[in-house]
Amino acid sequence: MPIFEVDNLHLHYLTRFGAKIPAVAGVTFSMEKGEVLGIAGESGCGKSTLVNGCMGLFIPPLWPTSGNVRVDGESIMGRSPKDVRKNILGRKVAMIPQGAFNSLNPTRKIKDQAADMIVSHESNVDKKALYERLRQRFDLIGMETEKVLGAYPIQLTAGTRQRCVIGISTLLDPKMVIADEPTSALDVTTQKAVIRMIFDLLDKQIFSTMIFITHELPLLRHVANRIAVMYAGEFVELGTTDQVIFDPRHPYTKALMGAMLSAEPGQRQRKPVAIEGAPPNLAYPISGCRFAERCPQVRPECRVNKQEIRIVADRQVRCDYAE
Repeated sequence: MPIFEVDNLHLHYLTRFGAKIPAVAGVTFSMEKGEVLGIAGESGCGKSTLVNGCMGLFIPPLWPTSGNVRVDGESIMGRSPKDVRKNILGRKVAMIPQGAFNSLNPTRKIKDQAADMIVSHESNVDKKALYERLRQRFDLIGMETEKVLGAYPIQLTAGTRQRCVIGISTLLDPKMVIADEPTSALDVTTQKAVIRMIFDLLDKQIFSTMIFITHELPLLRHVANRIAVMYAGEFVELGTTDQVIFDPRHPYTKALMGAMLSAEPGQRQRKPVAIEGAPPNLAYPISGCRFAERCPQVRPECRVNKQEIRIVADRQVRCDYAE
């Protein structure tokens, strides 16, 4: 049985006038133990909305439309916010946010914020045993435990704060971890240390599987087993890392790779080319392909016919004309 399953998930935002704006449309995937799925796409393509849906975290105006999300075979949909916060978040699905400084309370020490994570799920835990548990976990992830636990966030470097957030997020050994651009605000050296720490936790089975969200497709070459490329609320390509990076088939995946600097062999001398235009406004119905207005290979029928996922070269592609 897969550790994590998303089945035909549709999510929408409800405006104050009662209009439903579809933000995620028909996303389906599953993940096995030890697997890392990278999700890439432009800002506004639906990555963060999908993440909230994967956690069962529906804060208005976000609402589920249809579909299901299962962790270890157990559905997390249709549950009360209190139930989700008590039994899902942190225990089954945890998030590593991109802005550590925004995620930590500047007026409280790291040890107290980490303790809150445990106490909120295990109210009868002994205080002495609690802090010993924190020391063991921070030792395990290779941090200067006493110095870090006794510090306020402002006293720590950006990289150390991010590693603290990772440590706190995984204290309850969740099945699934969602890393939402966890290295975006860090320098290259610190990025490497943070990514190494995340994979150390995966290797030690602190958590079982991971979704890694980023704007940068080339970064996923060194992180993910599979990559899903997202555009306007849909997966447009889903395949192995080498397939998507070195042999993209969907026009958007090709354009996304072409718009980025890459140190990969054979691509170092290539100049990045911007993708013209902007993603469509999902407040208005779209009858055909969502990428049609920006696609260099568009045909008249693309603007009319809805594109469905199909198998092309051993991966999933949402394009009738991909080869």
